[in-house]
Amino acid sequence: MKSLRTYAIPFTGLKLGKHLFEYEIGEEFFKEFEYSLVKKATLLCKVELEKQETMMILNFDITGTVTATCDKCLSEYQQPIAIEEQQIARFSEEEMGEDDEIITLGKNDHEINIAGLIYEYVTVAMPFVALCSNQGDGKQCDEEMLDSLNKLSVNDEQTEKIDPRWDALKKLK
Repeated sequence: MKSLRTYAIPFTGLKLGKHLFEYEIGEEFFKEFEYSLVKKATLLCKVELEKQETMMILNFDITGTVTATCDKCLSEYQQPIAIEEQQIARFSEEEMGEDDEIITLGKNDHEINIAGLIYEYVTVAMPFVALCSNQGDGKQCDEEMLDSLNKLSVNDEQTEKIDPRWDALKKLK
């Protein structure tokens, strides 16, 4: 978790207005999250923090590629990612209930760690079904692997020979 300290933005010393932060996100970032679906990535995260009197608005722009495994042929491919998200953090002493839309910062908070938000945005941006064709360069699945999988797949019932011992049971209908 020490390497995630890089993603903590100390906001107390910032003047009102917009501030830009850039982060390069790679394999080391995702190693910090146990059971992460994403293992390798080359991403650039630009965060525009707009500090106001009562709140901060964080605009995230994350672009790059994530190494994914094709669900069809099991080969690795580069999944392009382009994410634009916004998060609001407000300054308040009163406890608000759990709210995913707004982060509440108290008077004892001096920084905001955005590592969890970046991880969440990248993970949610991954396609539900990962296919080589998602890569965007016209590459299709590995034909050799697909042929091997087809040979090993279960045959249809129609092509299988029926055991003659079952014929006696069919007559009982």
